[in-house]
Amino acid sequence: MAGIVITTPAGAGTRTGNRHTAQRWARLLRSLGHRVRVCVEWQGQPADLLLALHARRSHASIEAFHRAHPERPLVVVLTGTDLYRDLPRSREARRSLALATGIVVLQDDARRQLAPALRRKTRVVYQSSDARAGAAPPRDRFRIAVVGHLREEKDPFRAVAALAELPASPRIELVQVGDAMSPAMARAARDWMRREPRYRWTGGRSHAAALDWIARSQLLVVSSLMEGGANVICEAARIGTPVIASRISGNLGMLGRGYPGYFPVGDSTALARCLGRAARDPGFRNRLKKALGARRALFAPRAERAALGAAIGEALRSVRLRPKPARRRARDRRRDSDRRDRHRSPRPG
Repeated sequence: MAGIVITTPAGAGTRTGNRHTAQRWARLLRSLGHRVRVCVEWQGQPADLLLALHARRSHASIEAFHRAHPERPLVVVLTGTDLYRDLPRSREARRSLALATGIVVLQDDARRQLAPALRRKTRVVYQSSDARAGAAPPRDRFRIAVVGHLREEKDPFRAVAALAELPASPRIELVQVGDAMSPAMARAARDWMRREPRYRWTGGRSHAAALDWIARSQLLVVSSLMEGGANVICEAARIGTPVIASRISGNLGMLGRGYPGYFPVGDSTALARCLGRAARDPGFRNRLKKALGARRALFAPRAERAALGAAIGEALRSVRLRPKPARRRARDRRRDSDRRDRHRSPRPG
């Protein structure tokens, strides 16, 4: 089977979504018989195929691999910042897609962001989770979870701003799990804890601990301004915790356009109405659970394994079937001509 190098700008030991994706895909591809190495940058390591996460930030690896091995397949995985920020203004990101044999996106709505010529070589691989509910939410209160690193793209304090608009009630609490990606984010979280007694920021926690908080909450809020395909939605779906999400392309592609739990991006008042309704209306919570349950099979590990294996297999086959570049055809013709000349030359003596 093929030797595959996965590049991700997230280094070893980091707890970012890209790093989790790279490590999980390495396991899935190894289970399909491939030899896989994960690194931050391709620097000449042997590879039959390069799988690069992030069109802009992995561009140096993409360009170097293409120069060294123009005949070998190159698959680019588009993140949220690629799709919704970088592609319109980054020449490097667009160049990465032009060089790609195949493109992978993490939810179906992402294809709508690409030009028709790029859609033809784009495949959807939903991320998966094998998470299960190992604990139950408390019965004496309504707990809301926000899980993800505190950075601008996540609009991390939208949920607590919405909570502040709800009537004071000790029955509702909000727990936020994730590392602050800047000192300013940490200061803002601590300031919110001083002002809003129903809010608690735990800081960074292990992946297992974050899953436990999702399982022990009645609701998960995903308030992002941009998402390539939030893995936390996969995890909530597998656990069975309903989601309230901002109406952005990345969430629409994960939850479906008919999902009943959206709020307008950046709108604290609308989110507050959703949170209040979820807290007091079991029928609304059941609608959310039913709609999320209908998507659950998309996020199963076997579904991700099959889709990823198909995308890699297609990239490998397409290169084998692709016509040789003009320079390579000319080189092969010269080599064949030399062989014929040697064959026809009279033997000495």
